[in-house]
Amino acid sequence: MNNKVAVVTGGASGIGFAAAKALSEANHTVVIADLSKEQGLAAAEELDCDFVQADLSLAKDNFRLIESTAESHGSVDVLVNNAGFQHVCQLANFPEDTWEKMLTVMLTSPFLLTKYAWPYMKKNGWGRVINIASVHGMIASPYKSAYISAKHGLLGLTKTAALEGGEHGITVNAICPAYVKTPLVDKQILAQALNNNMSPDDVISQVMLKNAAIKKLIEPEEVGAFVAYLASDIARSFTGASLALDLGWTAQ
Repeated sequence: MNNKVAVVTGGASGIGFAAAKALSEANHTVVIADLSKEQGLAAAEELDCDFVQADLSLAKDNFRLIESTAESHGSVDVLVNNAGFQHVCQLANFPEDTWEKMLTVMLTSPFLLTKYAWPYMKKNGWGRVINIASVHGMIASPYKSAYISAKHGLLGLTKTAALEGGEHGITVNAICPAYVKTPLVDKQILAQALNNNMSPDDVISQVMLKNAAIKKLIEPEEVGAFVAYLASDIARSFTGASLALDLGWTAQ
């Protein structure tokens, strides 16, 4: 199976870039979307794929992303909902506008993109929706109320869409990674080191990998390879699954 049309959000860096690269190497036609025009264009040039600048907190940009892809390439076969960001704050002090934007980008946007891509997948009798959730879609940690709420909601969306898509050849799954070595996590490491008077190495070992059986951050390419597998024909029996790529964190 090859030459499917894949849309990857947050595709300019980190997990999104790794997913886009893996799909491209699997002979998919890839369209990456990102908020950053500069980073998005650079990533698209490196991968020899298309780029659409989009602010996924805006409903119109979600619609434009899917429709422009379909107009350019005839369909949308694979959707990777990856875009997101984090804000760490006590619940009582959490900014309301930040809460709203996080849920919009990480839960409403995946819903809208899936909704808009669904008719194309249904028409073709084949589709793959791959949601990049988090181990925090399965468990909670303090100070991440919006992020964890969005990721828990994303797992619910995954299950519901999977039940609706099965008869049409559409699978919907969520990958739930623990900490992945991305620019986003690098920023978290530095912030926690500064706030807690710790070295970056101590933040990794004593905070991020504290509950992990495997004491090593996940590489983006590991998630990318998982995405490419779920997008393949051989993964047709996976649907509605919340797949823990979590270094053994939830085995406790």
